[in-house]
Amino acid sequence: MRHEVACTERSRSEVAHVLEKLGTKIENLGLNTWQLRTLSAVRRCRTAALGGHIDACDGCGNISISYNSCRNRHCPKCQGKNREDWIQARQSELLPVPYFHVVFTLPEGINPLAIKDPRLVYNLLFESAWATLKTFGVRKEIQSGMIAVLHTWGQNLSLHPHLHCIVPGGGDKGGNWKNIRGDGKYLYNVKALSKMYRGKFCDTLKLRNPDQYTRVRKQLWEKPWVVFAKKPFGNPSSVVEYLGRYTHKIAISNNRIKSIDDTNVVFNYKDYRQNGHRKSMTLTHEEFIRRFALHILPKGFVKIRHYGFLSSNWKREKLKILQEKLKVKPQIKVATASKIRKCQCCKTGTLHTILLFDQRGPPAWYLGSSQKSPACKN
Repeated sequence: MRHEVACTERSRSEVAHVLEKLGTKIENLGLNTWQLRTLSAVRRCRTAALGGHIDACDGCGNISISYNSCRNRHCPKCQGKNREDWIQARQSELLPVPYFHVVFTLPEGINPLAIKDPRLVYNLLFESAWATLKTFGVRKEIQSGMIAVLHTWGQNLSLHPHLHCIVPGGGDKGGNWKNIRGDGKYLYNVKALSKMYRGKFCDTLKLRNPDQYTRVRKQLWEKPWVVFAKKPFGNPSSVVEYLGRYTHKIAISNNRIKSIDDTNVVFNYKDYRQNGHRKSMTLTHEEFIRRFALHILPKGFVKIRHYGFLSSNWKREKLKILQEKLKVKPQIKVATASKIRKCQCCKTGTLHTILLFDQRGPPAWYLGSSQKSPACKN
């Protein structure tokens, strides 16, 4: 049987490549140790530095070398599986009720404080958004619910903290479901939501950190805040799929990077001020990584949160009862079989892992004997 070797490589233009170009200059960007650790993981992802494994095809005998992933939540290459797992977990929690996509945004004037103390600002963003919806729910005599996902970026990597929220158009009332409106086409008045949301945020910031509130008070109150609420989804099954687009996104994906040279990075972005018109932007390596690092969340910070009757405690105790009353058929959990990996060479054989290796790489004798054969022609 002929043995051929292939090695999985990174795509042509990646965030990791910018980090490699930047090298030790990254130490001059004023980043904290957590940001530097995260960027180091992104740089080493799927390289020999993290070790890997060797697979052999049981059909054609082709041998392929794959390097391990960093599994960091800020890495452009490590989010696909996490997103799919999250979507599957949420599917079993759906109710046959209207759902709305609501976006809570912070004004640009809060950005300096968000850079200085991101944990404070982002926690307040979550808390004030939920406090607003909860208050409106109480007025309707219902227990509301919300799933919220934090995003901190704009398309050009600028700092733009906001929450993407899925909000059911009703809530629990004494173990029974109650819609906010009979037609299910309306959540709450967005102007009223916006005013209360700003008041909740400012009041809590003033209580938690009065000195910081005094510094940014003018910026917080000089312009109206806007809460955006989209029309209800067509059906509940599309809710989780839609939110899944946002749960494990990062500041920029590798496929948006057009080119990297010795000085600059060119990437695509959408200009929403001009109806989403596609444009390109050129930044130096230093500025690109500085902006990317703005969106590295504090260590241990939870970016996806569940509230009200969608919180963990409520779901364990009462969600099943609510589903039964709404005649939701329980989903049968099927044990997932181990994923069969097909050979990229012959397209028919199955890959089997035959060797694991650490950061020192595959054994020299193994690579030497394997690479004497021509590479796979497919």
